[in-house]
Amino acid sequence: MRTAYDIVIRPIITEQSMEDLDIKKYAFEVAKDANKIEIKKAVEEIFGVTVIKVTTQNVHPKQKRTGAYPMGKTAAWKKAVVKLSADSKDIELFEGMV
Repeated sequence: MRTAYDIVIRPIITEQSMEDLDIKKYAFEVAKDANKIEIKKAVEEIFGVTVIKVTTQNVHPKQKRTGAYPMGKTAAWKKAVVKLSADSKDIELFEGMV
């Protein structure tokens, strides 16, 4: 049985994701085989918030130069953006970032 911490891997902290904090949208890297229902339950369990919408995106690998001949690739991963309800509290992990 997977726990909530197996589904939500890490927060994504970029300029674009920090701009969405004022409208209560938070971005996370999640397990590749997790669905939207599992992601919603995991975020609600970990942070104690109310999620109203989850959008997901599969991030494909990019080719990277590794020197001479063999071309390497970055890892493929899954991104989830969760929208919290208006009366829900903010996630404290992101508060010092803005």
